[in-house]
Amino acid sequence: MSLTTALALALASVTGGAASDVPAIQINLAGKTPEQMPAYRPGGSGVERRDPSGGFLYSVALPEGIYRVTLTLGDKRSAGNTTVKAESRRLFLRDVATRRGQTVTRTFLVDVRDAHLPAQPAGAPRFGQTVLLDERDLASFSWDDKLTFEFLGQPRVSAIRIEPAQAPRLFLAGDSTVADQYTEPFTSWGQMLPAMLDDHVAVANHAKSGATLKSFIAQLRFTKVLTQVRAGDWLFIQFGHNDQKAEWPMTYLDPELTYPAYLRSYIAEARRRGVHPVLVTSPERRNFDAAGKIKDTLGAYAAAVRKVAAEENVPLIDLNRDSIAIMQALGPAVSPRAFAEDGKDKTHNSNYGAWLFASAIARQVREKIPELAPYVTLGDFDPAHPPLPDAMPIAPSIPLEESKPEGS
Repeated sequence: MSLTTALALALASVTGGAASDVPAIQINLAGKTPEQMPAYRPGGSGVERRDPSGGFLYSVALPEGIYRVTLTLGDKRSAGNTTVKAESRRLFLRDVATRRGQTVTRTFLVDVRDAHLPAQPAGAPRFGQTVLLDERDLASFSWDDKLTFEFLGQPRVSAIRIEPAQAPRLFLAGDSTVADQYTEPFTSWGQMLPAMLDDHVAVANHAKSGATLKSFIAQLRFTKVLTQVRAGDWLFIQFGHNDQKAEWPMTYLDPELTYPAYLRSYIAEARRRGVHPVLVTSPERRNFDAAGKIKDTLGAYAAAVRKVAAEENVPLIDLNRDSIAIMQALGPAVSPRAFAEDGKDKTHNSNYGAWLFASAIARQVREKIPELAPYVTLGDFDPAHPPLPDAMPIAPSIPLEESKPEGS
């Protein structure tokens, strides 16, 4: 099937079909520079943005669903070093080096979504037809009708193959420390996690900056998750940074009564659908005391998560504990580099810090969740001895308008 026919069918799927209706799409880019590639137009494929560094964004019109992506990297004429992100800066491949004349293939799964919700039966309560999106959502590549790749470093892309896939999904529900941040320098562990998993599971990151357990429901984000999950999927739940803010009375949850109650509600909704819930304690903020120890700002909420996980027999990923270990190992002098704006932001990570926190997540997944352990590709990681920043370079994304995430 030709690329033109495939894309036409894909566009039809956007408005009335499903990912399973989309035929395999093969795009040949061998020998082409970004300047020689076609520009993206709705319903087709092409370059959306180029950067003087050589990086570029490339989009393909697709309906929501899971897609298996096979990239052929390399070039006959020159060596390359390719980093690949997708949608809003989700990292999939890091520093894939190719010699002149060499090509390699890499495969991964990408979850694509839009904001639409299924129609309610006649007489049922009306909640809206779409997830409630704000300006940041609309500016990102997370909620549109296409799959967007970001090729960075010294990218050499010969071919892109995209085909529908069936696989378990790892859904993420959380706040800005989990969410897909669409602009540098802000990054979350949720954006780094895909690079630490193989092509047998897809990460579906629905987390939202500024979100609380309450607002995630009110904005219909949890509704979107529940309409997409299938039996055998996983739901990772991490809230706390914003739930603890009493100055936000509409969404405040106290750690003794309402916060645990909402956690149990999420767990129940997941289990009712055959989905496996996982609780994640929130990463601590980077605040050192005079003795060089991290101050406890989330203790009651982290303790509540641990208690609910034990009582509900739910796997617990204790990122709060590991984030403290990471920051204290780096110390007051180096730890600012793990956070955005050279450490001026004490909550949101840099690429380096997000990689460390995601590494802590992946390590605990391998240790605590046997069903997901075979999918973890990360090597050894010790939160008490994290790699230093210069050992963990990650190609920065193409500059877009900077916007600080909501929440703190």
